[in-house]
Amino acid sequence: MCISSFLYLIFLFVPPMDSQYIESQENFSTNLPEMTGTTIMAVKYDEGVLVGADCRTSMGTYVSSRFTDKLTKISDNIYCCRSGSAADTQAIAQYVKEVVQRSSFIDKEIPSVKKAAMIAKEIIYKNPSLLAGLIIAGYDTSPKIYNISLGGTITEADWQIGGSGSAYIYGLCDTLYKDNMTLEEAIEFVKQAITCAIRRDNASGGSIRMASISREGVKRYFYSGEKILN
Repeated sequence: MCISSFLYLIFLFVPPMDSQYIESQENFSTNLPEMTGTTIMAVKYDEGVLVGADCRTSMGTYVSSRFTDKLTKISDNIYCCRSGSAADTQAIAQYVKEVVQRSSFIDKEIPSVKKAAMIAKEIIYKNPSLLAGLIIAGYDTSPKIYNISLGGTITEADWQIGGSGSAYIYGLCDTLYKDNMTLEEAIEFVKQAITCAIRRDNASGGSIRMASISREGVKRYFYSGEKILN
């Protein structure tokens, strides 16, 4: 059979790619913006606050990193958990960090968790094109947790969750949360919640990072994906 006849048979019998297939290939492109479509959370315990997040970043269906640190230090007593566009959230966190630290230096005061949250809230509210959902938590005169959702809504609570994986664990967190947990209990609470989100949300994955923030300072924790999923 000649080559031209063979190509003609392929044209006749191979169906064209449907729109869903084409769209899936476009989503695979590594030219897409890097996203921290993710699971982030923060919870108060008896001496401070504990923040946690998974470690996956992705570009479409491509996993660009399994070890991303989504817990960004704003000051010695404040941390920001980031979800959404990696570029947008990094830029917001860096701006909040600079403003908070400058204000603290001028006023000679411990940085305020609420002030940091309000700065982030104003940025997100006034720039609706930004794809950013943040949790800002820390310890000034007491432990505080603020959630800033897409669009700039801000809420304060004893525990907060965010990111694409949060939809799978609201009921679990409602069931497991209790007041005045010890640090060990809070770590287990966050670990169990994020692990459950990782199992169901394809935008969350990798390992788990945490940070406890109290009057004594900050301590970081890391739990590898191999251990939490086995």
